[in-house]
Amino acid sequence: MDLRIGHGYDLHRLKEGGELMLGGVCVSRQISPVAHSDGDVAIHALVDALLGAMGWGDIGEWFANTDAKWKQAASRVFLETVLKKVREEGFAVVNADVTILAEKPKLKAYKPQIRQVLAGLLGVDQGRVNVKAGTNEGCDAIGRGEALAAHAVVLIGRGE
Repeated sequence: MDLRIGHGYDLHRLKEGGELMLGGVCVSRQISPVAHSDGDVAIHALVDALLGAMGWGDIGEWFANTDAKWKQAASRVFLETVLKKVREEGFAVVNADVTILAEKPKLKAYKPQIRQVLAGLLGVDQGRVNVKAGTNEGCDAIGRGEALAAHAVVLIGRGE
């Protein structure tokens, strides 16, 4: 089997008001990311991980924040677009692991729903997707609640 692994990372500053989407789930209506699209760091990191596994550059090359087409876009569109291309190359997601770093909001209660939504978007069983949440223990912009970030690792495979 042809296996490939990719890593993705994304970070956004936070502002008061608006809606915070993580992994396709609204986790707050009191804060939102400073972003061109909906700023879903979990999905952005997954997109970058898939692009990395394929050797296709990064999310900014595919969905530039200077392109009005992507203004306020739902990040799931980015994931669906890249995943379609990955599948056209004969690859499928084997598993994905996402870590979200945020001081606020607390994410424990949202992790099962985020996992379910991401598994659905990736077209895999929930057992193939893991979602972790952590804080930066009061350190840096994330720890002060001024920003949030996500890391994602994805394994894709083709053939037997």
